[in-house]
Amino acid sequence: MNGLTIPAIISLALIDAINPCAIAVLGLLIIAYMTHNPKEKKRALLAGLLFIAAVYLLYLVYGVLIVHVLGFGMGIFEGSELLIYGLFSLLAIALGVFNIKDFFWYRPGGLLREMPMKWRPHVQKILNGIETPKGGFFLGIFVTLFLLPCTIGPLLMAATMLAKYGVFAAVPWLILYNAIFVIPMVAIVLGIYAGLTMVENVTQWKDRNIKYLHLVAGAIMAAIGLYLAWEAENAFHFLLGPLDLNFFTIGIAEIPILLAVIWFRHKKG
Repeated sequence: MNGLTIPAIISLALIDAINPCAIAVLGLLIIAYMTHNPKEKKRALLAGLLFIAAVYLLYLVYGVLIVHVLGFGMGIFEGSELLIYGLFSLLAIALGVFNIKDFFWYRPGGLLREMPMKWRPHVQKILNGIETPKGGFFLGIFVTLFLLPCTIGPLLMAATMLAKYGVFAAVPWLILYNAIFVIPMVAIVLGIYAGLTMVENVTQWKDRNIKYLHLVAGAIMAAIGLYLAWEAENAFHFLLGPLDLNFFTIGIAEIPILLAVIWFRHKKG
């Protein structure tokens, strides 16, 4: 595994760790549970930990499956590794740019970045029905399955980078990735149980800093996308006058083009 892959994997895990989607649902879960069971802090703690366990396990399964599928494709189609890197690099750059956009022109529920607004009443209804700790585990499964669009981006990029090493070599890194991913959620649950903070404080902090979370996540995601594009630079070359088009040059050009489109759409209203 090369020297840049390891920091990239850890950086992607950190991006996922500050994902507003899972943290928001975890906060709502604890609020809902404590509303129904105000004197049962231990059971609320268990519900939160079971939620985190479900998210961890399913994310690990997702990571293994993505690595396996991409690795299988690389094995079947010889020489496709750079092409796959290149295509996912453009996706990573786009996700990064749209996250950066949310720092300047934030709108809740952005696709692939937060829980869509139309889903939120349904999630709240499910949360209100949770009365036992094991409900936290099933909610974790629900979040991982149905809220995947707002959480899968960084994991997809990490799995893409690990695919060429094979599933067995990737598993320890996926275990580490998911451990980093759930650290904030574990800290929130333990902090609330110990009385060090309140759910409302966590929710308010997230709301106050949501733009900065998007900015940091977007900058790291775009940088990793450019790294993947640089790795895939030799996948193809197309001369257009003085320009040598490849995944890296296209990735660099993608950033100002997307920003210009976003700015124009914002101005247009």
